[in-house]
Amino acid sequence: MTRLLLASGLLMGTAACSDVLDEAPDGSMEFADIFKDPDKTAAFLNTCYNSLPQKGYYYWGWETIPNALSDDGWSNWDFAGEPVGQIYAGKGSAAEHPIPDWAPKFGGMGNNEDFWNRYWQQIRYCTLFIENIDNAAVRSEAERDRMRAEAHVLRAYFYSELVKWYGQVPVMENSVSFDADFSGLRRASVYDVAKFIETDCDFAIYSDNLPWRITSASEATRATKALAWTLKSKMMLFAASPLFNEGEDHWEEAYQVNLKAVAALKENGYELFTRCTNPNTFGTGAAAAIRQLINTEADYAAEPRDRETIWQGHGYTCFVWHIGGIGSGMDGTYSAGTAPTQELNDAFNTTDGEPVLDLARPYLDERHLQPNYNPRSCYDPKNPYANRDPRMAETMVYNGAQYKYAGQTYTCETFEGGKNHIDLGQTDDYTRTGYYHCKYIQPGAGDGIQFNVQTPPWKYFRLAEVILNLAEAAAEAGHLDDAKDAVDEIRARVGMPALPSGLSREAMVLRVRNERRVELAWEENRYFDMRRWHLPEEDMHYEASYLTGLRPEKQPDGSFIYTRYNIWENPRGGAEARDKLLPIPLQESARLEAVTGAKWQNPGW
Repeated sequence: MTRLLLASGLLMGTAACSDVLDEAPDGSMEFADIFKDPDKTAAFLNTCYNSLPQKGYYYWGWETIPNALSDDGWSNWDFAGEPVGQIYAGKGSAAEHPIPDWAPKFGGMGNNEDFWNRYWQQIRYCTLFIENIDNAAVRSEAERDRMRAEAHVLRAYFYSELVKWYGQVPVMENSVSFDADFSGLRRASVYDVAKFIETDCDFAIYSDNLPWRITSASEATRATKALAWTLKSKMMLFAASPLFNEGEDHWEEAYQVNLKAVAALKENGYELFTRCTNPNTFGTGAAAAIRQLINTEADYAAEPRDRETIWQGHGYTCFVWHIGGIGSGMDGTYSAGTAPTQELNDAFNTTDGEPVLDLARPYLDERHLQPNYNPRSCYDPKNPYANRDPRMAETMVYNGAQYKYAGQTYTCETFEGGKNHIDLGQTDDYTRTGYYHCKYIQPGAGDGIQFNVQTPPWKYFRLAEVILNLAEAAAEAGHLDDAKDAVDEIRARVGMPALPSGLSREAMVLRVRNERRVELAWEENRYFDMRRWHLPEEDMHYEASYLTGLRPEKQPDGSFIYTRYNIWENPRGGAEARDKLLPIPLQESARLEAVTGAKWQNPGW
């Protein structure tokens, strides 16, 4: 019997992780027997929740991979022998790619490895549950309806993750036996996958028993109608994007879906979190509410404090462990991890609402050492952190900024000889860029004991992202007033001015993309956004080959002169056309090609 990925890949999944499913493959219990027992039926649904990716610092080596491999971040684990260093050096193959394949070697954790097999396994479990739930033993018909809806949403979610990483994938509506004929199996267009995801989500949306919001901690992470709308919103955005649209214009459809998604969410109690309720910890700055939102677990209540979070993980799913914060120089810290780049800093507007750079061509040279300043902005290169979008200070720590650690307040010193100085050598203790990350670190966290800083559950989706999905689809489809209104709503939370009236479609698209970068910084969106905005054959050299930092030089009078510099003199890898998608595991693609006679591997791998 040809195994094709049948026992360990696309169609059949790997060995089950729960006791219930451990029994099924070895013949000790038939699937039909599982569904004769209400407890085992519920346990099978719980298995559908396995392998939810734990984002943030749960990739191998506690590295925040999607940020380190975008133009927003530079990892100080960039030397030879480290997985991220391999990618920066332009290495990696379909046989062994550092993102999904190196986790066992480098301390991988949190289900962030072997994406292809893990997610197909979960899709199979969800499909088997959907096929059996109608006749399964349950405690009530309401329970049956809710459980069926959850399985549809979960299948949609795992499909969305596959599309984000791999692009086109087959649509498998039904489970498949070992002896099925796979010769006609083909990868579907991303649009067709998005429509399948939409169908799954609609099952949930029209369920009478799936809730809009989880109101009990005992049900944390369970799927909701809000999650279903969010997945529809996001995947139509992907389907319409240049990387995936195959020359077809799907923006109007994406706009209509997102218009309905935002309206449905708001009509059912979702709204932006606009007021910081813990100023003693998060301060009184204009963007303090966002910092609190990110660093505080969403509450489970019918009338919650946090009405913005749509779906979050369970437990402390976003470890920091003193990695990715201010780094060494503080007692008990471990590493600076990935630090924000000057490119990310450049993205934050000035307080007059203007971009610092010309968004159409932000740099005049490939090395980004010649910024193309926007003459309408009040940005002052001699005083680069003055008069900036308040979200900047809640995202990164920069020279002269104050930060709290272990209850004490410090001033960041990235100049030579400073406590937090720049180090371009082979060390992971200090920033490469002149910045440190802070968005996912609660101010004042740490007590001098290594590995004690944890952040709350990862927020997979929040309303702000869906509003920005609408803004992008509206701008691309020519509904410029709706695009402006959506962006203005996001900016108003932090006191930033509304966008100017009368922007062209091209200018509006650029402003929306920049707003996504700023609002969703470090939330694992930029990695995928910068890829899907390119055509399949385009590389990402202009954005990400030569990234920069900002070096402060302290003068005798205590002032500073700031100079841009390249972190590496050679181009950083991971910016080729092929790097927009992961390779399908080599053995998987080879088996599929042998059976189907069609090409399966992603271009360039």
